[in-house]
Amino acid sequence: MEGFTVAAINGRRFGPSRSRNAVLDSRAIPSPGGGVPNRWLRETEGFGSNPGALRMFWYAPSGLRPASPLVVVLHGWAQTAEGYDRGSGWSALAEREGFAVLFPQQQPQNNPHSCFTWFRRGDIGRGDGEALSIRQMTEDMIANQGIDRNRVFVTGLSAGGAMTNVMLAAYPEVFAAGAIIAGLPYGGAFNGLQAVQCMRYPSGRTPQEWGGRVRAASNHEGPWPRMSVWHGSADTTVVPANADAIIAQWLDVHGIDGSIVSMPEPGTAGHRIWSDASGHALVEEHRVIGMAHGTPIRTAGRAPGRGIAGPFFLDVGISSTLNIARAWDLLAVEGGDHGI
Repeated sequence: MEGFTVAAINGRRFGPSRSRNAVLDSRAIPSPGGGVPNRWLRETEGFGSNPGALRMFWYAPSGLRPASPLVVVLHGWAQTAEGYDRGSGWSALAEREGFAVLFPQQQPQNNPHSCFTWFRRGDIGRGDGEALSIRQMTEDMIANQGIDRNRVFVTGLSAGGAMTNVMLAAYPEVFAAGAIIAGLPYGGAFNGLQAVQCMRYPSGRTPQEWGGRVRAASNHEGPWPRMSVWHGSADTTVVPANADAIIAQWLDVHGIDGSIVSMPEPGTAGHRIWSDASGHALVEEHRVIGMAHGTPIRTAGRAPGRGIAGPFFLDVGISSTLNIARAWDLLAVEGGDHGI
């Protein structure tokens, strides 16, 4: 969300929603997906009423097995579905590991910087706007690709990370887990000015107040999706205090004492895990020391899922894509160079 102004992120939506009867658009987008050739994202139209006027791109390996997982991937500011796939390597990993990926895409007619409007009341509520469009896309994938409803996940960067939180709050029964990269807490802003303020100085609400905003977004009573939070310690675009707010929000939702935490590497604050009484990890944090605003990738090696370095795709020696996939039990291939 670099370079945002209040006017830019408020934006306006023009024209009707894209709800035609076409199933697959012939304008398929080629996506190298981490260097693997012959990769294609397909576009589907007519997936629902699409009140948010978003576009739907997706990829599924040929011969996808019944009851396979689905990962919904939400791009960041000034990005596209193809661009985020190229940088993050999600479809290349999906090809190797046998799961489907869905890439909702914002349109510049909705927002001049093509970011999801995670701060607008008409787009972040259950049954509203962009949130409903993404939900309809997800349902289209479940129905037409034979997806396991218990293995649907969502992740995103920046504005896409904030929209990931929207989807987990508005439709918690749909997603088993989510991963927010450089994102913001749900209910942190409800207009453009508040969005800019939240990016720089998130409100000092209590964990109970943050958690209450998620609980109020639906009538869901649990169980709640697992949460993974990724943020760079040197992020000056969406400051790390937003990661603290997201963690506090979801610890409260899960009813976990925030003082009880395990660190896989003793003495390291970079990776923390909060678990329930049975030892199941429900909330985790990856604070990437020294990283600015972007998705952490690791380009060394040849395995799919490493991504390609570029603006907002930062080669910091750790692959968020591979780590997230591992946490969600998506790495079915035994051995090999996962290179997490």
